Amino acid sequence: MLLLALDTATPAVTVALHDGRDVIASSSQVDARRHGELLLPAIDRVLAEAGLKLDAVTGIVAGIGPGPYTGLRVGLMTADTFGLALGVPVHGVCTLDGLAYAADLEGPFVVATDARRKEVYWARYADSRTRLTDPAVDRPAAIAEQVKGLPAVGAGALLYPETFPKAHEPEHVSAAALARLAAERLAAGEELPAPRPLYLRRPDAQVPKNYKVVTPK
Repeated sequence: MLLLALDTATPAVTVALHDGRDVIASSSQVDARRHGELLLPAIDRVLAEAGLKLDAVTGIVAGIGPGPYTGLRVGLMTADTFGLALGVPVHGVCTLDGLAYAADLEGPFVVATDARRKEVYWARYADSRTRLTDPAVDRPAAIAEQVKGLPAVGAGALLYPETFPKAHEPEHVSAAALARLAAERLAAGEELPAPRPLYLRRPDAQVPKNYKVVTPK
């Protein structure tokens, strides 16, 4: 097994290689505006670090969000393209699940990432491997009672300490955590979700109202 894992659902552009036993190379850079520019060089870098070529990859793991449209599109289109070119399966993993796995907390807790617009993408977890709720997007104040008293991880939790007073790192997801979680689930015979994006809301870019379509005469 050689899994290439990547995630662009948060400001982090993160890539890792997992050989079936553990992560053998990884790279993470935080830049919310340069996902498309940074992702391919990061893939080249981890392959070079591992001394391997792309054709050695036997599977792709992609973070499916939730996250903003533009960032998610970069990672998922890259994963789909590589999967098609190499003839290997492409597996999806919820980005919040990757953060929960990296947090390695034993008791109930919350993962929250920054959804902008003064909102967070979030979910509750029983432990680092077990999600209790579907990913959702809400204003922090609207979920304050649901998360009251719980530890929290992720950039969204760190941004709103009044709602998440027990917030701490990790701030962003790492592909290393995604790869370890995916490898663990695949080894257990679990079927991972398709690499389709969890947007949870419409993209920021909208067609203007009263838009007139011009057709040739």
